[in-house]
Amino acid sequence: MRGSVGAMVNQVSPALARRIALAAQGFGRTPGGTTGIRRLDALIARLGLLQIDSVNVFERSHYLPAFSRLGAYDKAQLDRLTYDPTRYTEYWAHEASFLPLRARPLFQWRMQDFRERAAATDDHWSHANTSMLDWLRAELAANGPLPASAIEHDANKRRGPWWGWSDVKTGLEVLFRWGEVVSAGRSRFERVYALAEQVLPAELLGVEVPRADAHRELVAQAARAHGIATVKDLADYFRLKTAPTLAAVHELEERGDLVPVEVPGWGRNGAAGRAWLHAEARLPRRIDAAAVLSPFDPVVWERARAERLFGFRYRIEIYTPAPQRVYGYYVLPVLVGDELVGRVDLKSDRQAGVLRVQAAWAEPGAPAHTAEVLAGVLRRTADWQGLSDVVVAPRGTLAEGLAAAL
Repeated sequence: MRGSVGAMVNQVSPALARRIALAAQGFGRTPGGTTGIRRLDALIARLGLLQIDSVNVFERSHYLPAFSRLGAYDKAQLDRLTYDPTRYTEYWAHEASFLPLRARPLFQWRMQDFRERAAATDDHWSHANTSMLDWLRAELAANGPLPASAIEHDANKRRGPWWGWSDVKTGLEVLFRWGEVVSAGRSRFERVYALAEQVLPAELLGVEVPRADAHRELVAQAARAHGIATVKDLADYFRLKTAPTLAAVHELEERGDLVPVEVPGWGRNGAAGRAWLHAEARLPRRIDAAAVLSPFDPVVWERARAERLFGFRYRIEIYTPAPQRVYGYYVLPVLVGDELVGRVDLKSDRQAGVLRVQAAWAEPGAPAHTAEVLAGVLRRTADWQGLSDVVVAPRGTLAEGLAAAL
């Protein structure tokens, strides 16, 4: 970094900002030995959370960040860790996420906000269903912890298509948002619900964290996980509002945890933009990475940040009608070194035992060895998935080269 003229602000080049961001996210260090629970736990502590998504056409999203950073591991080990209610919980952090149990008190203010918003909304579901909520509390008190499927009864049939929720599921999710009900792990990926007092340790139940303190700690966690970030980036990590995020940033700056910097191209119209560098962030000279990233990986989940860091415009097309998709259904960014150099639409065809590359695209300026590197990544991915082969469909600018490399 170099000091900018006439200001107490350092300047960070866009290339260094990329490397700082990736290093903060756990890339660039090749671990030795087997990846077990201790290493997985350390990674989640670094990230602060794992976003949950149920789409399983390739692999459920929360399994992918560890594979992208640590390589092949036993997914059952991650289940043992994240499904253990004495160590991990679930809540609306970024979106629905696994997070360390100790972080739960930092979201009390959000639980209160959900409750107050419901009370102030005349047509909120809870007003017309107080008896259902009371029944759910009693059911869990008598028989919990339980998944929603075990609580539903003949009077509460699921309505609509497979994603339709019954009143039981809706009520459980309302109580979950309010903090009365918590996750007690999962069974075949279905969340198991319990009353908070049935699962949480007594010392955690009694913890009260003032809103400003919680925001400051969440912003500090976001700053450690990002390495370098704008206020908007820091707010998005745990879906905070701008004003309390900015207040927390100033407190952390005064404390010496954050250092104000400028990054050329991060401002409007290509000008330098203000960002904050975490005081403990690594400033690596290079990042040696080769991975595919989940659409819900913290590196790319804030699409504006991904575009600012990597010049990579990314939109997930799961919910786009097939004829209107540009790149494919479940498209994962391809990371090589410190650049996003392509994207692949992946499907784990478990019946045929193959990893299907439905489409493969190179970004403009992708290095010549992109197909070769990606071929190695996909071979390792297939092995991790227990699939015997990789099959490339002839769609996309990288498909021919990738098929040849494989």
